[in-house]
Amino acid sequence: MQRAVQIYAAVQFIVIGLSHIVQRRAWAEFFIQLRSLGRTGVFLNSLLSLLFGSIIVAFHNVWTGLPVVLTVIGWAQIVKAFVSFVFPEFGGRGINRVSVDRDWEFAVAGVMFLALAALMIVIVVRGDA
Repeated sequence: MQRAVQIYAAVQFIVIGLSHIVQRRAWAEFFIQLRSLGRTGVFLNSLLSLLFGSIIVAFHNVWTGLPVVLTVIGWAQIVKAFVSFVFPEFGGRGINRVSVDRDWEFAVAGVMFLALAALMIVIVVRGDA
């Protein structure tokens, strides 16, 4: 199951990472639209984090070696969702700083997602658990 979650994460990181690079303006517009929904937008964003994090935490509880990176990411996503659901004003701070003029920040995040995808691929190929 842990290997399956590592592959799942790699696929997620590749798709989202490439999308952040080639469609950075669309991502900025997406988060601006979420921001216009107020707390509802924060909740929608939090649902995405909770879904991704919950899958990782439920099926990838690994606390040694390189795979620990994915477990920590999963818990971080759950903490992010928790904070945003319980304190939406605080959780919405990230959405509030998004602008079309700063869409290049999505490309930077995309590169980081691709680096995480590469790490997941290394872990899967090496057979780390």
